Amino acid sequence: MSTWNSRNRYKYLLQYHIIFVCKYRKQLFLLPGLSDKIKELSRIICVRHDVTIKYMETDKDHIHYMMEFPPTLSVSSLVRTLKTYTTYHVWRSEFADRLNQHFWRERTFWTDGYFVCSIGSVSEKTLKEYIEN
Repeated sequence: MSTWNSRNRYKYLLQYHIIFVCKYRKQLFLLPGLSDKIKELSRIICVRHDVTIKYMETDKDHIHYMMEFPPTLSVSSLVRTLKTYTTYHVWRSEFADRLNQHFWRERTFWTDGYFVCSIGSVSEKTLKEYIEN
């Protein structure tokens, strides 16, 4: 279990499960090395923004993250930054020719949407009882 983080005026433990899906559900992570490249780029951007990646794994057409980050960073801004950074750099890498075979008119990689779910350390029932009492 994670521990509480402290800053100057607040204490927090914010954890999220985030999923990005490849555009058109293309099974791009079957390309050798692409999964590792996306993970590497994700780690770089997360270090810059004080985000802790607890777990990260890819399937054929999507990536799962379990992340922890401070309340000063919004989920939407982190998602936008991750998607933009990874897309830009993967197109400037050795995978550009392979991606051109899938996206011949656009330099895209991810779908427009994403999934996010907060991960609490207590159950809803426990929290409800705490608030009521």
